[in-house]
Amino acid sequence: MQSEPETVCNVAISFDRCKITSVTCSCGNKDIFYCAHVVALSLYRIRKPDQVKLHLPISETLFQMNRDQLQKFVQYLITVHHTEVLPTAQKLADEILSQNSEINQVHGAPDPTAGASIDDENCWHLDEEQVQEQVKLFLSQGGYHGSGKQLNLLFAKVREMLKMRDSNGARMLTLITEQFMSDPRLSLWRQQGTAMTDKYRQLWDELGALWMCIVLNPHCKLEQKASWLKQLKTWNNVDVCPWEDGNHGNELPNLTNALPQGANANQENMGQCKSLEYQHLPAHKFLEEGESYLTLAVEVALIGLGQQRIMPDGLYAQEKVCRNEEQLISKLQEIELDDTLVKIFRKQAVFLLEAGPYSGLGEVVHRESVPMHTFAKYLFTSLLPHDAELAYKTALRAMRLLVLESTAPSGDMSRPHHIASVVPNRYPRWFTLSHIESQQCELASTMLTAAKGDVRRLETVLESIQKNIHSSSHIFKLAQDAFKIATLMDSLPDITLLKVSLELGLQ
Repeated sequence: MQSEPETVCNVAISFDRCKITSVTCSCGNKDIFYCAHVVALSLYRIRKPDQVKLHLPISETLFQMNRDQLQKFVQYLITVHHTEVLPTAQKLADEILSQNSEINQVHGAPDPTAGASIDDENCWHLDEEQVQEQVKLFLSQGGYHGSGKQLNLLFAKVREMLKMRDSNGARMLTLITEQFMSDPRLSLWRQQGTAMTDKYRQLWDELGALWMCIVLNPHCKLEQKASWLKQLKTWNNVDVCPWEDGNHGNELPNLTNALPQGANANQENMGQCKSLEYQHLPAHKFLEEGESYLTLAVEVALIGLGQQRIMPDGLYAQEKVCRNEEQLISKLQEIELDDTLVKIFRKQAVFLLEAGPYSGLGEVVHRESVPMHTFAKYLFTSLLPHDAELAYKTALRAMRLLVLESTAPSGDMSRPHHIASVVPNRYPRWFTLSHIESQQCELASTMLTAAKGDVRRLETVLESIQKNIHSSSHIFKLAQDAFKIATLMDSLPDITLLKVSLELGLQ
């Protein structure tokens, strides 16, 4: 600015294999990122490389000097900086003249201008102290003054580093995690038995997600993985470390924090991504022809969504299950399905139907297994135009909601006191049950709509609704849906659908 006097800063930047490995600037500004002067010099070096004189390593220059030149060089260097270097120069001279000194046991001498060996690790300069100070500052502000936004920007920087395969990503995340672990509010909440705020817990979720990215990195060495595992176990053993599944069992359901309905809730947040166009990039060295990074990503997503998993105990963790599933599905919905991707959908749907206990769509699942309604609705609509039989088979299999099934044993009814002791809780602590039931209803409604005009399929869907849906309000809603679908203005009423509507209404 014009009102500010112009200042001259002395900047030094060290490079190693196209990376800035260290920076110093006389401006004294302290931040996680480089000051404006370092950035300016870097840009100058990039844009005008010919203007920055390139010197050989100093060891090469000294090698070209004769004895008189070397003596002149050293004496002038000492004269210019005599107050700073004279004691060091005298000490080194004494050691060099002493035959038994440690310095004479080493061949050659160090050269700070020569760069690192090709085998040495090289990474971007990171001011660790500043990372710690900034995270500590943001956490101390408790979510005010945009501190949560600043922490998310730091997380984004870690993601960027991981994308570039920069080893600083893990270093930076370690520093951030250490500051989170030393946050004094953790012990305070623990003592009071209070749940942490949703915003704060979301930051912890992001920490966990980033650590997953790091430990699953296929390019890291085994010793690195062992080191991270040891570090994660150390943090996990600290008393104040938050539990993923709630605040040490003291968390109560927050009924005002209702989950949004349907798989489009995060837009039987994602808006900025809509501009992306997904393309098939060939994946080299993979076995099957025609595979690309896109096909592999879609297949992994379908495998993950279809895994059988037990519903966690805590309210926040249960909401997280729904939220993560819907976010992943909304990502998949952005992709236009071509013939290659439809083949993957078919393959995975068949596999999930025929697989054993690892599949949430297998014949037998645990009573408290996370339901597959939302995922099955997406599979159904994706497969329907290409393989209707498989689409219905998948959706009908997913309709079950075993947690609401009666679990009374077929034993001796004359001794009810014995039965009472073995019947488990009919309703476990499923805080998201109303949301799950609405997803089940959405799946059924989707099938009813698609089956219009097909007597056999309508009867099958009706049987599934009568068997699996236990909420009278949802059965009534489906009766209304069936009636609306049956009496659309553009066609004659569908008699079978009207019968379905009547059956459900009576039920």
